[in-house]
Amino acid sequence: MIKFSKLTIVILLLLCCGKAGAQYNPAKTDAWLDDHAAEMGGRVILMVWQNGQVVYSHAVNAMNNKQKMARKFMARRQGKTADLDDFTPSTRQPIASCSKWLSAALVMTFVDEGKLQLTDTVGKYLPVLMQHGKGNITISECLSHLTGIKAPELRESIEDVRDAASMDESIEKIANMPMEGEPGKTFHYSNVGLQIAGAILEKITGKSFETLFAERIAGPLNMKNTDFGKGKVALPAGGAISTAEDYLNFLVMILNKGVYNNKRILSENSIAQMQVNRCTPDVKIAYKPEEAGDFGYGYGEWIMDGPVVTSPGLFGSFPWVNNDKKYAAFMMTYYIKSAGRHERYVELKGLVDDMVTR
Repeated sequence: MIKFSKLTIVILLLLCCGKAGAQYNPAKTDAWLDDHAAEMGGRVILMVWQNGQVVYSHAVNAMNNKQKMARKFMARRQGKTADLDDFTPSTRQPIASCSKWLSAALVMTFVDEGKLQLTDTVGKYLPVLMQHGKGNITISECLSHLTGIKAPELRESIEDVRDAASMDESIEKIANMPMEGEPGKTFHYSNVGLQIAGAILEKITGKSFETLFAERIAGPLNMKNTDFGKGKVALPAGGAISTAEDYLNFLVMILNKGVYNNKRILSENSIAQMQVNRCTPDVKIAYKPEEAGDFGYGYGEWIMDGPVVTSPGLFGSFPWVNNDKKYAAFMMTYYIKSAGRHERYVELKGLVDDMVTR
């Protein structure tokens, strides 16, 4: 048996404590959030998960009077009461296109069960699309914005769905949209592909999209405060409301290759398929939001770089998974101005990468 002197033991303990302290040194990340909160609506919360636990959680709540007035104005336009409360891990906020990741995962649960094939054509389930020359679009193309449909601007598309009386009516509107390229060869970031996929799920199950999401994703992942609302028609591409702690549960499942709390939600193959970049060199980019920069795209998620996947939203929230450094993170915000977002996303990811590096 090896014996150590008391001095040696003390030194070893100090070294270990120093290493542990350095592993999650939050000072630079804290400072970054403090410095950038004002340009992100005045409120922001970031949570990071690694090694089985939340290793970082920091909120900044510093809305100025102008930002409060803007929130009140937006709320009045929506017929709602302005939310001016401080952000916490359980604060519910609309997450816009962060919803796409959730919805793509829901579709993949049906693929895992053999109830859908990624190569299935949409006309098989929705004849109205076949009648308008769109029946040969595949489920895969719906999940990756490769339908070839020339969709309207994102906000207009959202209003079209909200104005529809039923899911069938929303699909009929999509059926009447023009084509701008060959399916599978034309990338146009929009709401239409996931709307089609959501309609197909409703057709094959006889259940609402909201119910399916609750049963297959929100429930198993303990996302108690996440849903797609109670409107007449669900918006799979942008209609979810969630919290930082709920969405982090979803990201942990993605990081753990489909497993959450020892329960398999998605197959490992489905996770891998979601993270394959479908924007190959032969694909024409018809529209990509500026904040996406040079990111590629898989199923419901951007490929930020090789091991990092993400799905930012219109209101600035930024979820990501770093498969290399084995952590998941979610920054919740609520603001509209998109200038500088791409640079902020890259900079924040770099800071968190450094913070969690062992």
